Amino acid sequence: MAERKKLPSTFFNMVAVLTLVCVVSALALGFTYSKTKDAIAQGRINKIIEALRIVLPEFDNNPYEERFTRESAPGLIFYPAQRDGKRVGTAVQTYSSEGFGSEDIRLMVGFDAMGRIISVSVLGQAETPGLGTKMEEPSFRDQFRDKDPSAFKLSVKQDGGDVDAITAATISSRAFCDGVNKAYSALMQEAQQ
Repeated sequence: MAERKKLPSTFFNMVAVLTLVCVVSALALGFTYSKTKDAIAQGRINKIIEALRIVLPEFDNNPYEERFTRESAPGLIFYPAQRDGKRVGTAVQTYSSEGFGSEDIRLMVGFDAMGRIISVSVLGQAETPGLGTKMEEPSFRDQFRDKDPSAFKLSVKQDGGDVDAITAATISSRAFCDGVNKAYSALMQEAQQ
């Protein structure tokens, strides 16, 4: 049986092998991305549509297709809900960069025609597991349900507000309130236009 020759360990050979490994890895990663990018994008759209169903009253239009933005509210997206041609509510996709995690907290806040909060849905967050991630639980989110932000102070009790912070996750709770406040302020500006 013939013995295989071992490739000598020269600088050139090491660079060549490392380059080959990097090229193959990059091609595999690019191929995987090209095959999954449409499914990932559709998944994000589906999550938004599901959040709209949760935070808005019953509607018969397509809020996702009728969404709009305003220069006065950068980074926020408005989703108008109508029933029988009459506006019954608006959802505002909002965010906060004030969280504990490395990514923005992204929320969908639904308002009725009078500006009361119907509900809040978390679209994305990277808060501390078991602490800040509790913002997705009904025990925290339901504090905002059916509240009139003109009377209900959208800040944590430690800051003089009406919201019970998540235990050991006050920063995440403040960020959640910040996102809801942005949505409400933008909605009020939109109503005045």
